[in-house]
Amino acid sequence: MQVKPTLNEGLKRAFTVVVPSADLQARKDARLKELAKEIRLPGFRPGKVPTTVVKQRYSESVQAEIVEKLVQDSVTNLLEEQKLRPATQPKVDIAKNGGENEDLEFSVEMEILPEFEVPELTGLSLTRLTSKVSDEQIEKSVNEIARRNRKFETLDEKRPAVKGDVLCVDFLGKVDGVPFDGGKADDVNVEIGGEGFIPGFAEQMEGLAPGEERTITVTFPENYQAAELAGKEATFDIKAKELKKAIDPEINDEFAKTLGLESVEQLRKILTEQVEGEYSQLSRMRIKRELLDILADKVDFEVPSSLVDAEFAQIWARIEEERKAGRLDEEEASKDEETLRSDYRKIAERRVRLGLLLAEIGRKQDIQVSREELLGAMQQEIRRFPGQEQMVYEFFSRNPQAVENLRGPILENKVIDYLIELANVTEKEVSPEELADMPEAE
Repeated sequence: MQVKPTLNEGLKRAFTVVVPSADLQARKDARLKELAKEIRLPGFRPGKVPTTVVKQRYSESVQAEIVEKLVQDSVTNLLEEQKLRPATQPKVDIAKNGGENEDLEFSVEMEILPEFEVPELTGLSLTRLTSKVSDEQIEKSVNEIARRNRKFETLDEKRPAVKGDVLCVDFLGKVDGVPFDGGKADDVNVEIGGEGFIPGFAEQMEGLAPGEERTITVTFPENYQAAELAGKEATFDIKAKELKKAIDPEINDEFAKTLGLESVEQLRKILTEQVEGEYSQLSRMRIKRELLDILADKVDFEVPSSLVDAEFAQIWARIEEERKAGRLDEEEASKDEETLRSDYRKIAERRVRLGLLLAEIGRKQDIQVSREELLGAMQQEIRRFPGQEQMVYEFFSRNPQAVENLRGPILENKVIDYLIELANVTEKEVSPEELADMPEAE
């Protein structure tokens, strides 16, 4: 093949590739001869089909097959000969498809991965924040579980409900006078003065007696999970049916057994392990953020715009979703779209640069992702879709690339672990609130 460079600018590369018609025709003739030995046609003995007949019937399909294979092989050889590492799949455009006595000619365009020096990685100073699980925190969790499992005793009284009482009600919610999905329920126990699913919902039922009806008005929070209701005013038609008293269960081994456990101590142990796991994850997130901030300050190299575009598209899709749902914080919501796009473009560029750096560290240190680790990640992904496990498993089975896409996050975490092992790490105990207070990336 004949290769002619047509672009060498920054990380962008382009070439024109020509495969002479003689080479193309030789390959085509060889393939037709193979077919003549393989195919079976009525009126001809196996392996005795004339080449002219084979050519007449299969010339076009063989032409397409040969061109596709030649293009794939040519691009592979081009990358090897030029020692290029493309950032994304090279773009191929065929100018001449190698027809009768015609060369095969096509262009190849790509962005390549940048060459850069990995900074010194030993002796980095990091702080690992830790937090202890308090007995008070666990008891609070136990009491909350007991509260969620309390029973309700119907009272014969017909008096107005006061704080602490529980009203059994039917309700129908409306926005602009029109009922909305999820806004209707019957026989719901509402604690007067307790936490309602909308601020002001439970509070406005105080003074309502069984048999009475009342219409209340509430406003859904700006960050309400149902985007179509977020920030909107709604009315609820309430019908009080029964006055009840909440009875919290006694916290003992018998209560634990109703949860499928042996004892209340086992319940406390499970809760402690859960919270410790959450704190461990938060601790890792904090030290990883600190490490990435340090690494970001140590490198500054050009990154492929195609990778930045892809990363920005993912980020911006989430921002658009958050904005439509009214969940952007006040500072972000006050920015115009051009400023927001500029800010998040910088974030996308930082992420790509750090991703390339971590990948290069992994390559140089020969940090590998095992098949077992990939399968474990796949199983974890499958468990995220209860009831659809078989469908997700079949998706991974049909799409090997989807399994390979799980490799990146695993490799990143292994490289992060490697770098933390190299660093000088100081532990610092903080409150759970401080541990959870994730700072913005520098």
